[in-house]
Amino acid sequence: MKKIFVLTLIVGLFTAMTSSAQEDKSKRASPPDAVKETLASGATVSINYSQPSVKGRKIGGEIAPYGKVWRTGANEATIFEVSKDVKVEGKALPKGKYALHSIPGENEWTIIFNKKWDKSGTEYNAADDALSVKVKPGKAASATEKMTFKIEKSGKVSLLWGTVVVPFTVK
Repeated sequence: MKKIFVLTLIVGLFTAMTSSAQEDKSKRASPPDAVKETLASGATVSINYSQPSVKGRKIGGEIAPYGKVWRTGANEATIFEVSKDVKVEGKALPKGKYALHSIPGENEWTIIFNKKWDKSGTEYNAADDALSVKVKPGKAASATEKMTFKIEKSGKVSLLWGTVVVPFTVK
């Protein structure tokens, strides 16, 4: 009887661990998305992220508060990867993977490329930053409910969310 109990317990734990490890991330409130583009320069840029929704909240207030480091997405860290050495807003960024963070602001956003990319989205240490650039946000032509990244062949990368667009160039 004791052996059956132990065996049942082990099978139950294994089943629980397997099912949680195989969670369908597309069913999350902030589902995963990815965008990838090969630029005119030949470098491939890819961004893997989760899409938080605005849900009537104010960007810079209840979500992505102004003046504070933000994970630039939801769930796990947003991963920004380049296949070759590039320049972001004219500053060198070596080939590799980075966690993408930002410091939102009404008139200026700081885009941060952090060397520790395999981590939770809320983990951040400035000592691990590879590069940060300051860019000017703009007003989007139309509202985007779920945060979305776009990459153009020209190297223009845009974060679209609510009525905000945050562009930066990768060459």
